[in-house]
Parts: sequence; structure tokens; C-alpha cells
Amino acid sequence: MASSSPSPPSYLTHLPLHPSHQGESEKRVEDDESRVPIHIVTAATQLPVEFLEPSPQSKLVIGFDCEGVDLCRKGTLCVMQLAFPDAVYLVDAIEGGEELIIACKPALESNYITKVIHDCKRDSEALYFQFGIKLNNVVDTQIAYSLIEEQEGRKRLRDDYISFVGLLADPRYCGISYDEKEEVRVLLRQDPKFWTHRPLSEQMIRAAADDVRFLLYIYRQMMEKLNERSLWYLAVHGALYCRCFCLNSNNFADWPSLPSIPVDNLNADGNDLEEEILSVLDIPQGKMGLVIGKRGATILSIKRSCNAEILTGGPKGPPDKVFIIGPVKEVRKAEAMIRGRILDI
Repeated sequence: MASSSPSPPSYLTHLPLHPSHQGESEKRVEDDESRVPIHIVTAATQLPVEFLEPSPQSKLVIGFDCEGVDLCRKGTLCVMQLAFPDAVYLVDAIEGGEELIIACKPALESNYITKVIHDCKRDSEALYFQFGIKLNNVVDTQIAYSLIEEQEGRKRLRDDYISFVGLLADPRYCGISYDEKEEVRVLLRQDPKFWTHRPLSEQMIRAAADDVRFLLYIYRQMMEKLNERSLWYLAVHGALYCRCFCLNSNNFADWPSLPSIPVDNLNADGNDLEEEILSVLDIPQGKMGLVIGKRGATILSIKRSCNAEILTGGPKGPPDKVFIIGPVKEVRKAEAMIRGRILDI
């Protein structure tokens, strides 16, 4: 991967090899042959040209994640991680500033660069409100995992999410423990501004790289499992997740259009694809507790009654809103149940 002026790497990490490159008896997710450099990026010229200038002639698939302080619309984006097949780039938003992140805007919005990420909602929210970036063309491994589970007959609630640690531990994907993640979580509880400190410590560099270095491997595993129907839902759900918390006054009119239902409808199994939408419900001030219920009992009951994902902003916000993603009929059903709950009390 060509780079205009890459910084001399001080650190190396391991990228898992493709399954076909490994022995069938054991997955070696760390192998000397997969050692790649970690580049600390403080200027756009240190990034690959193919990333900065997306084109249909050089399509890319990269692992993607963000680190920051209270990462959301009002938080602080500190590091943006990009995993390529031959290197990991840590884009330092503190040292490089807004100019560096804006230089990444064409890539993050491009259809020619697939961003593989685990749970894109808050990262997308931060990029949108802090830098005006509309994250696009993502493969969200959290969504993909649920689709594969459903495809293989293991029913789950639509928003029964798997954590990244849980995904890595699943032997079908990596089968490794990620104890370092909990260590960083402890540090973040002790020092919420952990990611703002400079220079980046070795622990910070390792932790940031670890959050993306497995993503391309997992992506390849998942792409081999997903059928055409699931791939369409993966694209639609990813697009809806990206805009979920990016609420604006124009009803997402400035965002890329959602993937359309294929002409042949992929209905070989007899089940037609259904249009999926995102609905945002305004909840009267002080009424959110009625929607959630004691220990979450009310909202859980609604979720079990509807084939839709129901999200709230939680402590990070946005406040007094409920976000519903799913087939039109199921979304309308969830809306009615939530409104009824508010009016009945």
C-alpha cells in the first residue's frame, strides 16, 4: 500500500492471517509472517494515497475504530484507527487537529472504501457532529454476527448485541481472549481523559491497534458465512446505524441514500425482503422512565413483541428520544406500543 510519507514505525503488531493460510487444526492469530508496522499519523501526507483519494480503480477494505473522551456528539475524538492488510495507522486527532480528520472525510464517506467496525453508532455520531463527516459504507461486525446467528437458526432479539470481546472469544471467528481490553477499561474509569495524553504511551498504542487488528480477519470469516439476503440487510442496517444518533433538522436528507431492495428480491427461500427504516420518537420530558420501566422491564417487553431494534441515547444522549430500526410494519407497531405506554400512565 503506497504512502506519501509514512512515519518510521516504532512499534509492530500482528495481523491474523486468512484462514486458508493457516493449518486447519489450529488458528494461529499471531504469526511472525503477519507482523506489520504501526504508524502514528499527525499529518495527512503520512496516510496511503489510495485512502486519501478514493477511486473505483483502487477499492479498499479497512478495519476502523475511534477512541476518545465520552465519544459522542459532545465528546472529544482523540485517535482514529485504520487497519490495512500491511499496516495499522493511528490517526492522532489531538496532534493533527481538525485538518487531519477532515483530510480523511472523502475516505470515510466513500463507497469505494469499506470500513469494518464493531458498533458504529457513537463513532459515527462523533464524526458527524464534530467534523461534519457522514460515515458511509460500513460493515458492522456486531450486525453481521446477529445476522449469521439468525441465518443459522439461532434466534436472538434484534438488539441482543455481542461485545467485541465476546466476538473475539467466539471460536468461529478468532477464539482468543482479550484481557487487555478490561485493563484499559479500568484505566478509563480511573482517568476518563486517558486518550488525551501525549505522547501516546506504548500501552495506548497497543490498545488502539488491538481494537482494529483483528477486524479484517473477522470480516473475511463473516463474508464467507453471509448469504445474499443477509448481505443486503447488513448494508441497510449499517447505514441506519451510522445515522441513528446523528439526528438533524432535515430528517437525514444530506445522508447517502439507503441501499434499495434488489430487483430479484433475493427471495429464493420464499421470504421477500422488507424495507427497513429508522424512526425517531420524541418522548415528553420526564416520561422516559415510563418507556424503560423498572429495571428495563417495559422496554424489554416491547422489544420482545416487535421485530425491531429499540434504542435510547442513555447517559450520552440524545435525551428524550427513542430510536427504532426495523421493517416498516414492526417499527409502526413499536411506535404505537411506546406511545400507548406513555398515555396509559
